[in-house]
Amino acid sequence: MAPSLVMIIFGVIAVVSAGTAPTAFLVATGAMLLTALSYARLARIYPVSGSAYFYARRNLGSAAGFLVGWAILLDYLFLPMVAWLAQSVLLNAQFPAVAIWLWMLINAGLTTAINVIGIALADRLNRLLLAVSTFLVLLFFAHCIKFLVGNPVASYGEPFWNSDSTVAGISAAAAIAAYSFLFLGFDAVTTLAEETKDAARNIPRAIIWIVSIGGVIFFVVAYVMQLVHPGDIFDDAQAASYAMSVQVGGQFFADWTNLAGIIAGSASCLAVQLSSSRLLFIMGRDGVLPRRLFGKLNGRTRTPVFCVLVTGGMCFLGMDMPLETATGFINFGAFTAFTAVNLCVIVYYLRNYATGQLSAVRFVVMPLVAPSRRCT
Repeated sequence: MAPSLVMIIFGVIAVVSAGTAPTAFLVATGAMLLTALSYARLARIYPVSGSAYFYARRNLGSAAGFLVGWAILLDYLFLPMVAWLAQSVLLNAQFPAVAIWLWMLINAGLTTAINVIGIALADRLNRLLLAVSTFLVLLFFAHCIKFLVGNPVASYGEPFWNSDSTVAGISAAAAIAAYSFLFLGFDAVTTLAEETKDAARNIPRAIIWIVSIGGVIFFVVAYVMQLVHPGDIFDDAQAASYAMSVQVGGQFFADWTNLAGIIAGSASCLAVQLSSSRLLFIMGRDGVLPRRLFGKLNGRTRTPVFCVLVTGGMCFLGMDMPLETATGFINFGAFTAFTAVNLCVIVYYLRNYATGQLSAVRFVVMPLVAPSRRCT
């Protein structure tokens, strides 16, 4: 998870939503929860690592599964590259003597080596980096509260809706805010089903908890940040969180939390590369990709080494690619997969539960507790 992402994109969301960033995050959370319920339902029925690709193949047919697999592959192949590129740009800004391309090689090389060694090491390091990232968010939040105590707020309701607010503006901002949920990795969790104990029970719960916890963090932090900086006027919307860190904690606090946040961002790099390699492995095992290369596990580490190396090699493509172009591929692949998964739930329900044996409410709303048919 990347809970600090709300700080990074807050300025952009505030500008698009006319100073109502928390409302935009709330709308995005509601929308993502619906998709998370669909993922949770299907993950309980199909506790395998293929995620949207496998769900579409089983419910919509092989051709649809093939198309969804390649669409989500765009997302999963470019997501590690975008994470490395964003991290490298930030590191270059703080250490300009080291070129972006060199930071790319360093970041990609480290995460690739860790993921090749095995999921146990990646898991331990991911937990540590997540703890650091969460601590930084809480520290920034505490400084904001301290600032607000000394600077009374004119209105506590304006961050939700003000005179400049429009439904269209909030909807557009929510669409951008939904992008932040990609870095929470709720859909990527399903790619690790075959490496999870009692996947049919734990994967669905993880999906719902990730979106719920992430949504609460995004909403609360955005609300406090909007109180500290009302409205949508910024010198630089993309660097709003850094400017606010200086405002509430001083230059030293801003510099060191920015650096620590960049380092903690390696958790996202680790996780997205891990999930990308598992999708490649499943597609290789199914013969969609060359089985001899992609569908093989290393005998010692039990990891798809070739798949990990392929995702790591994407860093070379990102050296000359604008960040906006790369994120465009991610959005297309991710939201295509989300659409397919929601459609799969509808198709599965019509085929298996429309007989009256199970109500629609029980089928959709209770994926975490309701018994279900399972495909092994």
